[in-house]
Amino acid sequence: MQQAAMLVFQGRFRTESFLDFVRHRAERLALEAGIGAVTPERIEVSVTGHADLLDAFELACSLGPIDCLVLDHCRLEEARKCLSESRRGGA
Repeated sequence: MQQAAMLVFQGRFRTESFLDFVRHRAERLALEAGIGAVTPERIEVSVTGHADLLDAFELACSLGPIDCLVLDHCRLEEARKCLSESRRGGA
């Protein structure tokens, strides 16, 4: 079953390294990935493909490449909650 999601990753990124990692993982999992807003602290990725593979992609990206530190991540439907909590300093 095809599914789409917007993933938001927060942390400390070497942006080109993380984006290369995202593209490579999406290709290996036969997913379509698009890059949204990018800063050294926050990266948005839209991804489409088989639901189970989206979960695998999210997990892989949450671990990230060795030179990036992912501190938090959420899907768009969870993003509002995740972003508001980070602005308040946690749950």
